[in-house]
Formats: sequence, C-alpha cells, structure tokens
Amino acid sequence: MAVKKASLGKGLGKGLDSLIPMGDPFLSNKENREKAAEEQTSSEIILKITEIEPNREQPRKNFNEDLLEELADSIRQYGIIQPLIVQKEKEYYKIIAGERRWRAAKKVGLKEVPVIIKDYTAQQIIEISLIENIQRQELNPIEEAMAYKRLMEEFQLKQDEIAERVAKSRVSITNTIRLLKLEERVQQMLIEDMITSGHARVLLSIEDGNEQYRLAMKIFDEKLSVRETERLIKLYLEPKKEKSEHIFSESEELVYQKMEEKMKTILGSKVSIHKRDKNKGKIEIEYYSGEELERLLDLMERIQKN
Repeated sequence: MAVKKASLGKGLGKGLDSLIPMGDPFLSNKENREKAAEEQTSSEIILKITEIEPNREQPRKNFNEDLLEELADSIRQYGIIQPLIVQKEKEYYKIIAGERRWRAAKKVGLKEVPVIIKDYTAQQIIEISLIENIQRQELNPIEEAMAYKRLMEEFQLKQDEIAERVAKSRVSITNTIRLLKLEERVQQMLIEDMITSGHARVLLSIEDGNEQYRLAMKIFDEKLSVRETERLIKLYLEPKKEKSEHIFSESEELVYQKMEEKMKTILGSKVSIHKRDKNKGKIEIEYYSGEELERLLDLMERIQKN
C-alpha cells in the first residue's frame, strides 16, 4: 500500500502541529522564525518501518487494541496522513511522537512510513511524548503521574513548570502525582478502569494498603459513585466514640445480672443495664411490636399509680 503524504496541519495528531512542525516550544519566537525556512524545506522523508523503533522511555505503556484496530482501518483506507516524529540513534530511528501510527502501520503491513527527523534532548523527548499523549487523552492516570514524577526527579522541573508545559493547573499536576501513593493493587485497578481518579483520590485518605485495597474492591463491587465513596471513607475514618468502661468485681456483676433478670420478670421483656460507673448508667428495655410497647406503657402507669 502506498504511503500518502500530507501537511502536518491535517489529519491525525494535529494537536501537536504548533508544538513540533510549525514551532518548537523549547525555542524563543525569534529562534522559531529563524528555523522556519529550514523546517519547511527539510525533514519529511520516507523510512522503512523496520528502521524505526519505539521510545522505551515514553510515558505510555498500554495501548488499547480496539482503538489500534480502528486506526489500522483508517490507514488501510487513507494511508498515514500525519508523519511520525523520529530522532536518529546509532543504528535506528527512535519514535518521539506517533507510536500508535507506527503500531497500526505494522498491523496493516506497511513497509514504509513518512517521518520528520528531529534532534531533541532527553528531557524534550519526554515532554513531547507526554504532551502528545495528554492531548489525545491516551495516558492512564498512573502513566501520567509517573511521567510527571520523572520530569521532576530527573530534570528538576517544578510542578508549576510542568503545568505550563502540558497546559494544566498546578493543582491538577499535584493531584495526579499523589496517585502514586496508592497501594500497587489499587493503582492497577485505576489502570484497568475498575475505579476512577476521583475514587482513587478519596482512597488516599486511607493509610493502610490492605484496607485501601479492600475498600477499592468494595467501591468496584458495589459500583459506588465518588460521592458515595466520600461518605464511605468518612464513616471509615470517623473516630469511634470511646466508651468509659469501669472494672466491676465478679460479685458486683452478679448483682447487676440479678437486677436485669428481676426487671425482666416484672416487665415481661428483655432489660439491659449499661453501667457508666457505680452510681450512673442507663436501663434499656426492648420491645418487638407496637402492642408490646403499649403493654409496657400501661404497666408503668399502673406501677406509678401504686
């Protein structure tokens, strides 16, 4: 099948047009203008697909097979409209942007693909790969968080600098990175869409990993909404009311038991005495129907009259 050439302003992946072909985000406006003429007359060539390899360091690790098949069908019909962005390595060309197109082209059986050759630093390659995937909403939250973390740790970027590069708020970057604190099994549930990022952020309140996973499974099994999850976690974290318990001797406990039995005999219903201390407490009388409640009330009125 012939590979179809087209300008970068059309077709698949046009979200990166302003980022890569028509202007370099890592250069000033003046440098971009000086570089424009050169870029208009160079770069796009045809390479054998066997000369190209994916970037092992790119943020995205999971590819949806159904979506790949859809892209492959499009390539069968129209060819590759959007060239891949690659960088020359010693023995091959590394994909900077366009791995989905490369994978789909292999499915179709293409022998050649259009590419634009670029020369970026390791940091720039990560940023471009990250931006491409975010624009197309192809990263799962954990992949995105790991990419942000790498930019911070390896290249000392601050969160507000990352936010500016990917056109997101600093709060969004912070919340995404925090997802890496989730227990590994919960992270996998997020990757597999068993829970959402909203559910995951609520679960971050749970420090114990096993409990976090147990509650995540409850959310999944019961199909809880984020709001319902918030209520669930609030109840879980709510401190239990401490009961002031006092130690009573066996003889004293026996006295209270006898009192309960005597009151049960008089009232004809189960009675429980809850002791706070030796002089305070409460008496609990159980009833099991409206008629029984009325009977107890009548009995108490008769006792009061006597």
